[in-house]
Amino acid sequence: MRTSAAFLALLAALAALFAVAGGLWRHGRGPAATDGEPGERPLRRVLCTIYPLHLLARAVVAGREGVGVERMLPARMGCPHDYVPTPQDVRALQAADVLVVNGGGLDDFLAGRREALAPELVVIDGSRGILAAGEGAATDAHLCASPRQAARVAANLAAGLAAADPGGAELYARNAAALAARLDALAGELAARGERLANRRVVVQHAAFDHLARDIGLEIVGIVAGHAGQEPAAAEMLAIVARIRAAGAGAVCTEPQYPSEIGRTIAAEAGVPVVVLDPVATGPEEAGLDHYEAVMRRNMAALEEALGAKR
Repeated sequence: MRTSAAFLALLAALAALFAVAGGLWRHGRGPAATDGEPGERPLRRVLCTIYPLHLLARAVVAGREGVGVERMLPARMGCPHDYVPTPQDVRALQAADVLVVNGGGLDDFLAGRREALAPELVVIDGSRGILAAGEGAATDAHLCASPRQAARVAANLAAGLAAADPGGAELYARNAAALAARLDALAGELAARGERLANRRVVVQHAAFDHLARDIGLEIVGIVAGHAGQEPAAAEMLAIVARIRAAGAGAVCTEPQYPSEIGRTIAAEAGVPVVVLDPVATGPEEAGLDHYEAVMRRNMAALEEALGAKR
């Protein structure tokens, strides 16, 4: 089958994408730079790379008339480690005013080019100032898997959106502050419940839970696969089983976004239960704004059931 000229043109356009890893940048000139006076071009379309950013951005933008929040990856996609952008993605980027990325390597499918795809596109990096802070699990880019870190991401989104749309700055700041208060309260609730767990040692499916583990007080003693979708060799599985037994881990945590057979096999061999732990990487197309909190509370209830909870 021949590749159409239009498709090749779209791929060529994709090769000119922003390098999104540097923070909130526009043509490399600095944070939220603009070509004219602030607010000269009204903000209409905010495009988010991944599902949890879409949830947060919707909450921050709520009430701003005329501003729509869209998502690039499908709602059921999961972590975009191996994602390949489509021609539709290119068109969405060309139509957007603002692109919201996770940063920290999670959006590498967009990184690697300095030339702009669209002259007016502003890039907001949700991890700005967080992963660079050098805090404990600062290298794990899955920030939105943690309520406390998600609150900080929301603040970054509000700051970036305010720079792109000064007229909405007060609303964005107010919405982000309210969201952050709820998420910080949720993190406190999870921490209190985590203190009552009879066993806090777990093995996880892939490296997506460092920040959530810190919120709850879990100790991650092993990882089934370093990359989502990878399958460990037989020898690696046996090594994980040995680690579970040596560390006295209480459960193997799988994720609803990926097949669970390997995790279940390891858990059965080690004689420990399986817990489905959801990093909120996927969800309903039109989730309510309380969806994130509901998922995190389900995660905590599942951990309590598997690991035991002291009264």
